[in-house]
Amino acid sequence: MPRADFYLIDKPRFREQPLLLVCELAKKAFAAQQPTLILTRDFAQAEALDELLWAFDEDTLLPHQLAGDDDDADTAVLIVPPGIDTVARPLLINLRDACPELACERVLEVIAADPAERDGSRVRWREYQRRGFELRKIDM
Repeated sequence: MPRADFYLIDKPRFREQPLLLVCELAKKAFAAQQPTLILTRDFAQAEALDELLWAFDEDTLLPHQLAGDDDDADTAVLIVPPGIDTVARPLLINLRDACPELACERVLEVIAADPAERDGSRVRWREYQRRGFELRKIDM
């Protein structure tokens, strides 16, 4: 059964910079040797995440890139802005307003403290439930 984990941001560190939590989750996935897709809302968010993944932890080199190159399949963490087609992976971090259409074993939803974000996450929660996902909420 596929699983969707909702990470609700509450800690000040992540409140100020929600993409830091995305970096931490990508780092854990890489350490567990799980190829990861990160679906971003737009190209600007994809670029911001790309920059942050280089800088957030000076002790860790996290192989990542924006999707769309020939070597996408060889890159551990693939950042996918809208409009770029890519092959599904078992682990997906979703930053978009809609549930991903790609098949996966596990989805991580990163939800900022903003009330509008929380409302959107409730809609996605119900959609994952409808699709038969096991659901879990994690306060961060």
